[in-house]
Amino acid sequence: MRGRRRRAREADHVPEPFTIDDEISHLTRIRSESSQRTLGAFHAGRKRAISTFELLSGRESGRSGAGGFSRADCAYAARKHLPTKGPWCVDDMTSEAYVSQFSSDGSLLVAGFRGSRIRIYDADNGWKVHKDISCRSLQWTVSDIALSPDQQLLAYSSLSPTVHIVNVQSAGKESQANVTEIHDGLEFSNDDDDEYSFGIFSVKFSKDGQEIVVGNSDRSINVYDLRANKVSARIRAHAADVNAVTFADESGNVLYSGSDDNLCKVWDRRCLAREKPAGVLTGHLDGITFIDSRGDGRYFISNCKDQTIKLWDVRKMSASIKGRQPRFFDWDYRWMSFPLEARHCRHPNDQSLATYRGHSVLRTLIRCYFSPVSTGQRYIYTGSSDEYVYIYDVVSGDIVEKLSWHGSIIRDCTWHPYNPTIVSSSWDGYLARWEASGDEDDLSVLTENEQRTSPYRQSYTRHLLL
Repeated sequence: MRGRRRRAREADHVPEPFTIDDEISHLTRIRSESSQRTLGAFHAGRKRAISTFELLSGRESGRSGAGGFSRADCAYAARKHLPTKGPWCVDDMTSEAYVSQFSSDGSLLVAGFRGSRIRIYDADNGWKVHKDISCRSLQWTVSDIALSPDQQLLAYSSLSPTVHIVNVQSAGKESQANVTEIHDGLEFSNDDDDEYSFGIFSVKFSKDGQEIVVGNSDRSINVYDLRANKVSARIRAHAADVNAVTFADESGNVLYSGSDDNLCKVWDRRCLAREKPAGVLTGHLDGITFIDSRGDGRYFISNCKDQTIKLWDVRKMSASIKGRQPRFFDWDYRWMSFPLEARHCRHPNDQSLATYRGHSVLRTLIRCYFSPVSTGQRYIYTGSSDEYVYIYDVVSGDIVEKLSWHGSIIRDCTWHPYNPTIVSSSWDGYLARWEASGDEDDLSVLTENEQRTSPYRQSYTRHLLL
């Protein structure tokens, strides 16, 4: 009897098989696998995958048809060359790296660090520092950064109700707030609020660069109109901190938000009567740490403290929350390990299309993204508290790569929009660059001897030796 009970418990803990909605699986395959024309040229019935060499030789010989590669062929070739070589050092700082982001054209890399430091690197010119920014009125850390679509302005936030704006194309490498340059402050607080009434966790520019949306610890989403120089919308969005907010697509009409109340919500700014969302998506069992839109106004992903990434379709959202949100375990992700028994819990009303497991979300608001359009958005990638960058296949759910070198939490990472390059930003103080090719015996490759858990350890060790 005792043995049967043990086997029953073990059976309950068998991981659920990965499943994904047929439509998003089909759309992803269309965008990231060879076109039917190319498959036909190389005998579609064969089981062996088409190599990059075969694609190139087929184009040269005319077998691929007139016009060369299709967009799907290009994505298929790009996704076969993942950035796993290295890493090489982009920068080595004396404080934790919290956020990093490539510009939309890939020419710039922006990184924010704990304390009051942001650096912008010229990705086309040997990763030289383009702008070294000393921030203004920062509380604890740079919580988020956002580049305007034209790469002229940088918005940065911290745990205060103010977002600051810097002209990143102005003359001069050094930008010290209100000393060498003015860092304009956009106030998101009400007149009755004090200076530190709430903190901002998430900042995004609209696609036209005319608006900024933020999510904050006041459980709200706020939209700032840069032309009118004022907050144009305040939405009491959630029952807890809004850790993530983003625009759904280029129109700017629809927003996605994620909160510590375990919910993802969809907001249509054209109909915001009584601050009611257009829809709610349930499935996570803990606070959402980040949201990334696929850019089509339909699909997005969310990272969560329940140690999963979920893929969503807004067409499956509900008008309201059904019943009470389940809470199967009590823990604090900031200092506790994730309960082992919680890994097998499932939301009874999960509306997600797919769930990706393997990475770890502890201590901080770790971020996840779709890989760029140049790969057909075939992958989801994320930082992790276990010191890896994880790359998942959207269609199969498999972990296709784990990038390992850092000695501490990888809070953020960013994939170049066109090149097979990932930059990881870690609490060890390093910005590390991973490439699809390169000589790993190169002396500039980071080695185990350079690893550390904290940027302070090295300086502390030197002090002891003096």
